[in-house]
Parts: sequence; structure tokens; C-alpha cells
Amino acid sequence: MSQSAKQQLTSVALLVKSYAEAIDFYTDKLSFQIVQNIDMGEGQRFVKVSLANSHGCNLLLLKAESEQQLAAVGNQAGGSVFLIIQTDDFWRDYQQMLAKGVVFDEQPREEPYGTVVVFQDLYGNKLDLIEVKQP
Repeated sequence: MSQSAKQQLTSVALLVKSYAEAIDFYTDKLSFQIVQNIDMGEGQRFVKVSLANSHGCNLLLLKAESEQQLAAVGNQAGGSVFLIIQTDDFWRDYQQMLAKGVVFDEQPREEPYGTVVVFQDLYGNKLDLIEVKQP
């Protein structure tokens, strides 16, 4: 690879049972926006969602088809945190998510790196909401 080549991580695939229910969860409960939603035929879609005002990574929602994929829905990181959402206002976002019925695994806590809480998506995947402390 040449020194001038530029690459970036643009999407993370997330296995879902249903496009509609995953889109509803991520857009309604977590305030993501639909970036792309293309009908690919035969029940398949190309669906990317992203946090509002984010120029980072998108989630590519993939409908689980095989038994192996269906078994991984909700356990994509083997019980560990799968995704981390960094915010500039932890308490604002935490309160909004709480009001929308997001399931939290714990109470918010202060860590040396910032304020954090673990929560679940609609299938049980674990995510962190974090506001990083400024140095």
C-alpha cells in the first residue's frame, strides 16, 4: 500500500432480526438517522444508520438469515460491549434514552476516563454511552 493511500472505517455490520424493528429502535430510541435504505430485492435491504451530526462510523443493519447468524443476534460481542457512543453531554442523552425506555444494565458511573453507562439495544447487544473527560 502506498504512503498516500487513505483508508477509514466507515461501517460496522450489525445482525438484526428485522429491518423495520431495528430501524425503529435506532432512530426512535437512540436518535440515529437513516443514511441509506435501498431495496435489494428478495427481502434484502441495504440499510445504514448513523448518529445525528456524526461524521464517523455508520451501522450497517444486516438481516440475519442463517442459523449461525440468528444465534449471533444480540450477542455480537460475546456478552461484552459491542459499540461505544461518545457524547458531549452525557446527562442530556442519558435522560432522553431513559425517557424512551432504553434498558440500562447499571447506574451511570464516573471512571478516570469519563462518565459512562452500559445499555442494551433491542436484541440485548451491549453498548456504552460515554462522555470523555477533558484533559
